[in-house]
Amino acid sequence: MCMSKTSGKYQSYSNSLERQSVIETPGRTMISNGSEVQRSLLARNASRKVTRRDFSEDFVFGTATSAYQHEGAAAAGGRGLSIWDTFTLKTPGKVKDNSNANVSVDTYHRYEEDVKLMKKIGLDAYKFSISWSRVLPGGRLSAGVNKEGIKYYNNLIDTLLAHGIEPYVTLFHWDLPQALEDEYGGFLCPQIIKDFCEFVSLCFWEFGDRVKNWITLNDPWTFCFGGYVMGSFAPGRGSSSAEHVKGSIACHRGTKSHACNGNPGTEPYLVAHNLLLAHAAAVDLYKQTFQQHQEGKIGITLFSKWFEPLHDNELDEEAATRAFDFMLGWFLEPLSSGDYPRSMRKLVGSRLPSFSKEESKLLKGSFDFLGLNYYTATYVKSASNSPDVEVSYTTDPRVTYTSEEVPIGPKAASDWLYIYPQGIYKLLVYVKEVYKVPFIYITENGVDEINDTNHTISEARVDDIRIKYHQDHLLCIRNAIKAGVNVKGYFIWSLFDSFEWNEGYTVRFGIFHVNFKDGHLARFPKFSALWLMNFLSSKLAKGRTKRQIEDSEEHNPVKRLKTG
Repeated sequence: MCMSKTSGKYQSYSNSLERQSVIETPGRTMISNGSEVQRSLLARNASRKVTRRDFSEDFVFGTATSAYQHEGAAAAGGRGLSIWDTFTLKTPGKVKDNSNANVSVDTYHRYEEDVKLMKKIGLDAYKFSISWSRVLPGGRLSAGVNKEGIKYYNNLIDTLLAHGIEPYVTLFHWDLPQALEDEYGGFLCPQIIKDFCEFVSLCFWEFGDRVKNWITLNDPWTFCFGGYVMGSFAPGRGSSSAEHVKGSIACHRGTKSHACNGNPGTEPYLVAHNLLLAHAAAVDLYKQTFQQHQEGKIGITLFSKWFEPLHDNELDEEAATRAFDFMLGWFLEPLSSGDYPRSMRKLVGSRLPSFSKEESKLLKGSFDFLGLNYYTATYVKSASNSPDVEVSYTTDPRVTYTSEEVPIGPKAASDWLYIYPQGIYKLLVYVKEVYKVPFIYITENGVDEINDTNHTISEARVDDIRIKYHQDHLLCIRNAIKAGVNVKGYFIWSLFDSFEWNEGYTVRFGIFHVNFKDGHLARFPKFSALWLMNFLSSKLAKGRTKRQIEDSEEHNPVKRLKTG
């Protein structure tokens, strides 16, 4: 860790981490270089196992999915189109294998058997999202409520609870109704705030008597970056979207100084602004109208990588601070202080929207808990923009990301995912130190492998890399808890292999292998599912191997967990 005298957020955190590293290494001589202390600590921890007993009894273990990626049944039960339906239909080349999620894992029809699998593994919770266009096909109440959609989620929630599994429900996981995108540009327009509140109010009313943990937004950063900077996610706007962004969006409320024409230097900031205001309005609605008698909690889930300075110098440390500000701080700073990070105000200037006093007040502290999605990390170094550089969210931070040039860890299947378990520890401590967040869930953590279509089912079930990934990350979470971070839960992404956005079906994240070739979507537990069951269960004998568990007649998870 760098030892310069930078006064920024990263250096403040760095000093804190160095103190903790020394405290956690009793009997060692004080080492002047903090990074050496960390390496020693991590090497010692690598030889130690983590068990369920390392976490409190009320610590929640679950898995996570999302509606568009997993439900399938795109044309069933009165569901309306979402922007992902349109995106995969009209621009199939944006998805690697030209696929879509029209069927995917079909949890819509198979939720009962899927919940039984969760129960057999021993999960405490299941994080899923509600498809806005399945309950409100036209996007708002005046266009009609789809009773079939309401019935489906009621049945899912009731089935989960009947099996002792707590539902954690996300209200928006990127699948905006196409009707609202067509009408006024969706989250580019402030009108979305009113319509979002109608949608969430319906959800609170219909499901809030049983759902006690609500998440307003899942990872708004990826929605903004993929959908409005890179054009690789729905609705496909941004730097690579010229072929299908036709003219300006017809929103005339609150955007008069910013053209909505696919500009990656303006649109992502407008969308993030409206996402934040929609979140704050939804939380206020819940707290004012529903929370007292429903006795639930409401929060938000944010994504962040860990950013490590490439060199031990002040410039790269400051670059790391800016990288955090433009990813995590873009959303967490307004939720903590009521405004965007100072570095964003300085570098983005007039392109960054402003909050009114009333909006800032509504935003500040608008979460009962924070969800963090962590997968990966990267080295960063300082960059300077030339006068002719394109004005864009990607160039505004003045940061160079060096994941390919200098990888921070082993590469997984996806181009963006490098394995660095230490990052989850560092990120948790950073959030606690910088933002004073009192209560955190890890709402997504996982690793993918290439979908090798030549593998047999038996070969595809062997995923030792996934077992090690989760073991190492849980060990680091345990250490963060020991360092004073209040982490209360861990959700694995994902329960099943599924449609992975612009990666399509070319990668697999699930702890269950799904056979997409047999026409039945049969589920097979990977070794990671067996490991998780063993981890969570006190009934299995200590020290038994995967193969011993698998071959046992008394405890045969393959026979017990296989479906289809």
